[in-house]
This record gives sequence, structure tokens and C-alpha cells, in this order.
Amino acid sequence: MRFTVYKAFFAASFAASLLASGAAFAQFPDRQINYIIPFVPGGESDIAARLQGKVAAKLTGKDFVVQNKAGAGGALAWGQLNSMPGDGYTIVGSNLPHLILQPLEGQVQYKTDDITSVFFFHYTPDALVVAADSPYKTFADLVAAAKADPGKITIAGSGTNSANHMAFQRMEVQGKLKMTYIPFKGTGDLSTAVLGKHVDAAMTYPTYAISNKEKTRMLAVATPARMPQFPNTPTFKELGYDWVDGAYRGVAVPKSTPEAVRKQISDLFLKINSDPEHRKQMTDAGYEQVDVTYEQMPEFMKKRTAETMPLARQMGLVK
Repeated sequence: MRFTVYKAFFAASFAASLLASGAAFAQFPDRQINYIIPFVPGGESDIAARLQGKVAAKLTGKDFVVQNKAGAGGALAWGQLNSMPGDGYTIVGSNLPHLILQPLEGQVQYKTDDITSVFFFHYTPDALVVAADSPYKTFADLVAAAKADPGKITIAGSGTNSANHMAFQRMEVQGKLKMTYIPFKGTGDLSTAVLGKHVDAAMTYPTYAISNKEKTRMLAVATPARMPQFPNTPTFKELGYDWVDGAYRGVAVPKSTPEAVRKQISDLFLKINSDPEHRKQMTDAGYEQVDVTYEQMPEFMKKRTAETMPLARQMGLVK
């Protein structure tokens, strides 16, 4: 499903959800919330959490305490989620398609249904990025090199069985290419490898390209149309790929968290996400804001799972 359809789906109930959210803020939160990010500092999840904390402080007087618990492409924290306190004051960053793909491999300590996501606040489109002084000036240059020497071209990405990994697989399958995927603990970690040209390119997001605009060049992006920030960068669709996708980010809570508290956390993040200054700041940085509330979560997860499974089969994760 196209992102434009998702935006219509999110917008349909946005106003009603926002009106319903106001009452909860009189009492929640009454102390700081521990916000665990399953990746190293400096990546998209980490940046978003710290910016959200500033808005939370403005709205409630309580900032977030952001903690990074990196490991296994996020699986370390997700495997421990349900052993954490379910009082509403411990939340964990929630990422798609990671939460769908990782359990299919059978090497992680959680299943997709073990993760109780209560809100998704943005997505970042897939993007292929190289260092500014890379010999690959265009997407066609990199493809030609990959075809000339199969397996030699190295593509960095954040984690295994992650959004970056899935995007890499999509590029290989649709382009009939053979390259080598190099997983890193997060976007922050892979940056050094890209800028130092220890890898040929990175499958990442426009957010990375924007924050490193003078140091990198984006070769292609998986948006429906070209991004205003990168008018000269073609979309994958323009290049002949059936590809509009990216990584979704949100927050999850332990299963022991009561329904009413789950709703309070969802309402808090809806309030944060609707702050005009925050919304503009995130959009300008390359994040596409969405508002998937706790009530919308079952339908949203069903749709995302259905759309992820065909590529999971191509990746060999589903027999």
C-alpha cells in the first residue's frame, strides 16, 4: 500500500483521537518516563526520542530519560521488554519491519505478538547514500559496478532483518544484483564507515543524507515523488523499481501494562506529535510524521505484516 493511502487512514481519526486525549494529561505522567532506545546513540530512533522529550517537558513538565540498549539489531531490548515494569513509566522504541522480520528467522528471544506497540509517530523512506567523493555519481554507476563484479559492492545498513536489510534485499532482487550487506548496530555506527569509504554505500534514510548533506550524496529514494530537499535525486520508481517503503518508529510497553495506561501513553505521544513546532522540525529533517494510535494498532499491524511477508519470503525467512 502506498504511503499516501496510509496518510489518509491516519488523518481520518486524528481529530477525534486528539480531542479524546486531553483529559489524561492532568495526572499522567507525574514523573519522568524511562524511554529505552534499542539502538546506539545518533540514529533516527535516538534523535526522535530526545526531541520528543523536549516537547513532553513543555506539555507536562516531565522530560524523558533516554537510555540506549543496543544489541542484535534491536532484539536485545525487545526480548527483555516484557520483563520490564508495566506501570507506564518504562517504554521501548518500536520499529517496523524489524519486529516482523526478526522473529521469522528464529534467532531472537521474542515473537512479533509479544511486542505491544501503542503508537507509531513517523516513518523514514529507504534511501541509497554514498560519500560525497564516492566514485559512484549516480545509481546507474553503482549498478554497473555491481554487475561487473558480483558480490564486491558493499552496502552498509542498520541491523540484520531490519528495514535497511529488507531494502537491500529488495534492491538485489528487483535489480537482479549480487552485493554484500554489512550490518551495523545503528545509523550512528554506520556513518563512520560511509564517510571513510570502508563500504561503498549505505542503505539508510533521507534523514541521514540531510544531516550529512555536505558529506554525502543520495543516489535514490523510495518515496512516491522526489523530495523537495533533494530535487535532483530520482525515486526508485523512476529508476524502474516497484518500491515505495521505509522504516516506521513508535513506542511499545510491557504486556503487563494496563489498557488504560496504554491509552494514556498513546495519548501523550499523539499530543507530542501534534505540536506544530515539533512536527515541522521533524518533517524538515526528513521524517514523515504519522499518527497511529493504540486503537488503530491492530489494523495497522495487520496491513504492515501483509505487505512485509512477500519480501520476507524473498529473503528466505519464510519457507
